[in-house]
Amino acid sequence: MGVSTDQGRAPQARDPRWRHLDQTNPEAAGLRPAPRRAGPTWSQFLRAQAEGVLATDFFTVETVRLKTLYVLFFIELATRKVHVAGVTEHPDSAWVTQQARNLVIDGVADDTVVLLHDRDSKYSGPFDEVFRTERVEVIHTPFRSPRANAFAERWVRTVRNECLEWTLVRGRRHLDRVVRTYAGHYNEKRPHRGLDLDVPAGAGSTEIAPSDLPSVRCRDVLGGLIHEYEVAA
Repeated sequence: MGVSTDQGRAPQARDPRWRHLDQTNPEAAGLRPAPRRAGPTWSQFLRAQAEGVLATDFFTVETVRLKTLYVLFFIELATRKVHVAGVTEHPDSAWVTQQARNLVIDGVADDTVVLLHDRDSKYSGPFDEVFRTERVEVIHTPFRSPRANAFAERWVRTVRNECLEWTLVRGRRHLDRVVRTYAGHYNEKRPHRGLDLDVPAGAGSTEIAPSDLPSVRCRDVLGGLIHEYEVAA
């Protein structure tokens, strides 16, 4: 018993134009070039389109009494400026939605075009609707893809390494004060670690002639955990 020829084979296999593909120009044979398969990565795309993109994420902190607290924050991709929305033990839909309203009232989302966040169930429909009413497009990252929100994940690593891993958190109010204090330091006092040697808050650095070097004063932040340096008055 023989095997019949598959009548559903790809038509190009029987197309006579393919017989002379090596000897002729594919375009002359009526064959268009294949679409571009290589393109920018997701990280490259976000860097190129950073202006107007706002990302958000949660991270957790354990207190000395072994309670889990949740910190909600937003980060502007263009400047890396961080906005701490709040700290809570129960991040339900009502609380998260209220933080979104507060952010919009403060004017943070005025120039925002895209909001980026993961598919965590804490981001409920009303949360996204707050931004959609401001004409902000909400993009959900794929499941289990932390690199898709890499800028927010990187800030979580920074605040842990430079602050939280060296602090014993007593409770919600204590954590809120610590994180907001560190965010202020991150936004305004770290030009040597910022984009173009500038701080996320946008206070441009000024060059000083060697002959006019002023005296520098050191200020302790968070009980001496962080040192800030500024020109003495």
